[in-house]
Formats: sequence, structure tokens, C-alpha cells
Amino acid sequence: MKFLEYSPLIRIDAYLRNVNLGDSLLKGHLEAYSCKNAGLDKKHFQNLEHEVIDSLVSSPSNLSLSPVGPLSNSTCRKTFIYLILAMSQVYPDYDFSLVHPSNFEKEDFEIVKPKVEEHLLDTGKVWASEFGEDSSLCSCIWDAIDEVITIKDCDVYSYKPASESDALMERGIIWSFAYFFYNRKLKRILCFCCQCLSKMAINEDSFEEIQSENEVDYLEFMDMD
Repeated sequence: MKFLEYSPLIRIDAYLRNVNLGDSLLKGHLEAYSCKNAGLDKKHFQNLEHEVIDSLVSSPSNLSLSPVGPLSNSTCRKTFIYLILAMSQVYPDYDFSLVHPSNFEKEDFEIVKPKVEEHLLDTGKVWASEFGEDSSLCSCIWDAIDEVITIKDCDVYSYKPASESDALMERGIIWSFAYFFYNRKLKRILCFCCQCLSKMAINEDSFEEIQSENEVDYLEFMDMD
């Protein structure tokens, strides 16, 4: 997959990466990719497709119906694999190869839109304080997404975390969402993911990390003696 550089998206993505909300912190991503595979991506795509086909052979009833359509259909398989590849681009430190089609759900944009806007209410207030009261964060987001990928021509999918070790299930999570806008005609996929984290939990993790590092340093010092 190739990262697509669009100035409106880059500006919003940079803002969403770290937003101070007082007692909480918002971490977000807004990125678009081309679904044209080459090199390592092509090999990764082929490996994932082989895994899906093997799963179909072993348990056809479980995969014959899925939120992306029947995986016996090559077009539906492509959609599922593109979703996994996109997640791997956004969260490169995590392994999504074991994600099941049931972790995704096809959505109606008109239902997704108010949910996102409710989640980003406080973030929008911070945005307005920085860029002016006349500037609406959510309006900027939807306009940018529509410019890049044409919302009316997209299938929209949400992702439900597969386990507690998932990228969207960090300690101290208050809420999270992950939506994917897939335009089959343009062969593009856009990832819109956000997490709201408790600062208290983040601070506890930082303390434990520092404490662990101090213990390692102490043990290394004792070994020197």
C-alpha cells in the first residue's frame, strides 16, 4: 500500500496525534492509502490470501458469510485483506494477521457521523480555541475525507478489537473507534482511528516503566560489583 499525501488530511492527522483534553489524552490517525500493491506489500497480500483460503477449506461455514461478504468471492477477500493491510500501516508495531472477518462490521455513514462527532466534542472545542470559533473540526474532517475518497462512493467498516493486546485497547482506554472508508473504484482506503486515554493510567504506566528501568540499572550496577 502506498501512503497518499493530501495536505488537508496531513494537517488534521498531525493535530489528532496528541490532543490534551485535561484529564485525558486523544490519540488519532487520519490517513489514506492506495490499494495498489507492489513489492513486499504484494507478497504480504498473497500470504494473507492463502491464509484466508486455507481457513475457508477448514471451516467454510464460519467464513462463507462475513461483514465484507462471502470470502469465497475474490472481491470480498480483497476487501478483507485491504482492511488488514491498512491497519498494519496505521499501527506498524502490531500484528493483525490473526484478525477475523467478524472483527469488522459494515456501517452506514449517516449513523457513523453523529457517533464520531459526539466522541470528538471536547477535541473540537480545543481545535476551535486554537484555530478560531468559526472553524469546526468535524466539518474539516468530513470535507477532507470527502475530497480524498468521495464518501458517497465508499463502503464504511468499523473495527472491533480482537483482544486486550490490540492497538486500540491500551491501558487506560476510555473510548476508541476505528473506521475505514473503502472506495473500490478509486482503489483507495482511508483509516480514521481515535483513542481517548486516561492521563492517570498513562502516568501510572510511565511510573512503572521508570521503576522497571531503575531496577534494571540497579541490577547491572550490582553485577559490576
